[in-house]
Amino acid sequence: MAEKKISFYERMQALDRRYIFLVVALAIIIPFLIPFNSKTYVTEPSENIYKKIDSFAGRKDRAVLLSFTHDASTMAELFPMEVAILRHCFERNIPVFTICFLPQAKPLMDYALQVAKEGYEVQSGIDYVNFGYKPWAIFVPLLLKMGDDIADAVETDDEGRIVKNLEIMKEIKNYNEMNLIVDFSGSAAGLRWITYARAKFGANVALGVTAVMAADNYIYLQSGQLTGMLGGLKGAAEYEKLVDVFATYKELDENGILKPAPREFSKEIIKESWIKMSDIKNRQHKTARIGMNAQTVAHIMIIVFIVLGNIGYFVSKRKTKKVS
Repeated sequence: MAEKKISFYERMQALDRRYIFLVVALAIIIPFLIPFNSKTYVTEPSENIYKKIDSFAGRKDRAVLLSFTHDASTMAELFPMEVAILRHCFERNIPVFTICFLPQAKPLMDYALQVAKEGYEVQSGIDYVNFGYKPWAIFVPLLLKMGDDIADAVETDDEGRIVKNLEIMKEIKNYNEMNLIVDFSGSAAGLRWITYARAKFGANVALGVTAVMAADNYIYLQSGQLTGMLGGLKGAAEYEKLVDVFATYKELDENGILKPAPREFSKEIIKESWIKMSDIKNRQHKTARIGMNAQTVAHIMIIVFIVLGNIGYFVSKRKTKKVS
């Protein structure tokens, strides 16, 4: 008696799920180990944050406040965007302040500063100030008080220094000068900045949020209450690209030496730019783009398995009907 021929789709239906898990795991691991170039399309919410921060370049009477409102569980999505924005500020000589209201966010904030400072000659108290951890209970009172006088609201920084005596504070008093707040969170914490700092004092507010929280905040973008937003790993990858294409751009001088040559934001340049991942030596500066590569390949593999599985199911069902 001839053996019954088993079709490809039937084989797929009978495939041990452990092989599927193995393929998906490799699809994630390999792009991490061997980064490759992929196209990163920059969206308007990311562009708007970049342009607002870049408009402060070289000015001592404009500053950015970064608020860290998350723990390590959302670090994969939020940490790359934090480092990218800090690099942007350091590269363009923009005063930057950092603060957190969760104790578990404190080491993440310190680590982001440590990573972003590599390669830059920036000094605490002159180029940036870390306000450190402040209890959540005083979040709103402190936020409101900063609208009048930052140095009065936050009396000492993370190193115990009197804030009003720091050189960075000479031309910075309140939200008129600290003109952009970017809150990083995996929750709705950023809404407090919109409700109070934006509504009462007219401060510009932007968010860096996890992908699942992005949809909840688009209404604030549409209403103009948010200057911009970075959503998940995709938003972080977009900002990494903007920093590399514009803020940290280098050109060869007459001696053939690469020198910093920051350039103005341009949609045309973004379309034409192609950055080799191998040219970016510091892995921390391309974390989000490497992550997006892995995420893309894994999603494609999952889609392939879903399609094959569904085809196999209907082929098997059709055969069963014919037999009966």
